[in-house]
Amino acid sequence: MSERAPHGSSHPHHHESVLHRTDNGMPASLSKYMGELVYGGIDGSVTTFAVVSAAAGAGLSTAVILILGLANLVADGFAMSVGAYLSKKTERDHYRKQRAIEAWEVDHLPEKEREEIREIYQAKGFEGELLEQVVNTITADKERWIEVMMKEELEMVEDNRSPLACGAATFASFLMVGTIPLLMFVFHALWNPSELHQPASLSLFWVASALTSAGFLGIGWLKSRVTALTPWRSMSETLILGSLASALSFVAGYVLEKWLGT
Repeated sequence: MSERAPHGSSHPHHHESVLHRTDNGMPASLSKYMGELVYGGIDGSVTTFAVVSAAAGAGLSTAVILILGLANLVADGFAMSVGAYLSKKTERDHYRKQRAIEAWEVDHLPEKEREEIREIYQAKGFEGELLEQVVNTITADKERWIEVMMKEELEMVEDNRSPLACGAATFASFLMVGTIPLLMFVFHALWNPSELHQPASLSLFWVASALTSAGFLGIGWLKSRVTALTPWRSMSETLILGSLASALSFVAGYVLEKWLGT
C-alpha cells in the first residue's frame, strides 16, 4: 500500500509540504500541526488585542485590562481548542464510518465494486487490456481496493493526526501568541503596582500595539507556510486585519465609555 499524505478539511497539510518544512530544519511534529498553530495564534492575538483595545479605548485601569484580557485568553483559547478537537474527531469518525461501508460492499458486492473501479479508471483514459490490468491489480488487494474507492469515489483521505493533539496545539498557540498584547500591561503592573487601579495610559497601549503588530507579522509569515499566499502578502494581510479589528474595538470602547459614563 502506498504512503498517503495526511489531510484535514479545515487546513491543508500535504505530505510534500511537511517534508519540505522538515528538510528546512523545522521539527516534523510542528510541521504536522502547523495549521492549528497558525490559526490558533492568529485568533489568540486578534481576539485578545481586541479586548485590550476596547478596554484601553474606554480608559479602564491596568487591572481591569489584565482581568478581561487573561479571562478572554483562557476561555476563548479553550473554546477554540475544543472546537478543533471536535471538528477533527468528527471528521475522523465520518471517514471511518464510510470506510466500513466500503469494506462491507467489497466483501458482499465485489462485482459491483469492480465495475466502479473500472468506470473510475476508464474515465481517466485507461482502456482495453491496460484497463483490465489496472482493475485486476487494484482489486487483488482488499485494503488497496478500499483505499482507492475512498479516495477516487468518495474523495476522502484519512487524516491520521490525533484530534486531541490538534486541540492541544491550537490551545498552546492561542495562549502563547495571545499573551503578546498583555505583556506590557503585565510589566507595568509589576513595576508600578500603585498604578494598577488607575486608568492605563495610552503610551502603554501604543507599546502593546507595536508588540502585537510584530506578532501579527510573525504569525502572518507562518501562515504563508500553509497557504498559497506569498510571505509578504500573508504578513500584510494578517497585520491589516488584526489592526482593523483592534481599531474598531478601541473606537467601540471609547464611544461606549462616553455614552454610558455620562
